[in-house]
Amino acid sequence: MPATVSVVRDTRGVATVSIDNAAKANSLSMATMCAFVDAVARLGDDPDLRVLIVTGQGERAFMGGANLFELGALNQATARIFITQVHLMSKALRDLPVPVIARVNGVCLGAGLEVMAACDMRVAAEHAMFGMPEVKVGLPSVVEAALLPQLIGWGRTRILLYTAENIDAATAFQWGLVEKIVPAVDLDTAVAHWVDAILEAGPRAIRLQKELIREWETMSVADGIQAGIRNFARAYETDEPSRLIGETVARLRRRPL
Repeated sequence: MPATVSVVRDTRGVATVSIDNAAKANSLSMATMCAFVDAVARLGDDPDLRVLIVTGQGERAFMGGANLFELGALNQATARIFITQVHLMSKALRDLPVPVIARVNGVCLGAGLEVMAACDMRVAAEHAMFGMPEVKVGLPSVVEAALLPQLIGWGRTRILLYTAENIDAATAFQWGLVEKIVPAVDLDTAVAHWVDAILEAGPRAIRLQKELIREWETMSVADGIQAGIRNFARAYETDEPSRLIGETVARLRRRPL
């Protein structure tokens, strides 16, 4: 695996995948994107995986977008291959059976913003900046930019994509692009709070929930309700509900009046 992608795991089933190229603002080359997709796919095959954290090295950038030198060398045929790989980065995260948390530690641009949008939850440092600069270099914003309207609405999506102007973390939070902003020194604590909450839940329930949320994105309300009934019943294929409900009842009984 190229040195620009690292994977760290702990004994709880929490993994962190990082773009480790801080000197180049964690920009995304073809090699880096391929390594990222491969790393996430291998994590997805692990039944003990509980949560994935995605971030970038250093304090300057989460992901600074696609590598400009590679973009400048593309032709019509290779452009299709390159942008498909950008899509596959985001698809790997959306297809992962467990929640993905974006730890946005700095600048988040273009393809990097699309990767962030593909995550399930997003927390950003207060100094982070966000933008979709593609039109400034003669390209439309594509692939997972299609996720933006459901996050921030059509009007704000048009502002980002047409003007190519950056927004700060406070604006990103106001728009709903990220769910939480914190001082940089508190970024890991904020991520840990979400991780701990997920780890307290039933592992199978969390996987069923993510599967259902992905289905809801393309279903009518009526179909979504039926899918929910199906997954509710599937939860009882193991003893997880009865075990966790029993533990909860036992705790309630131990509480003093």
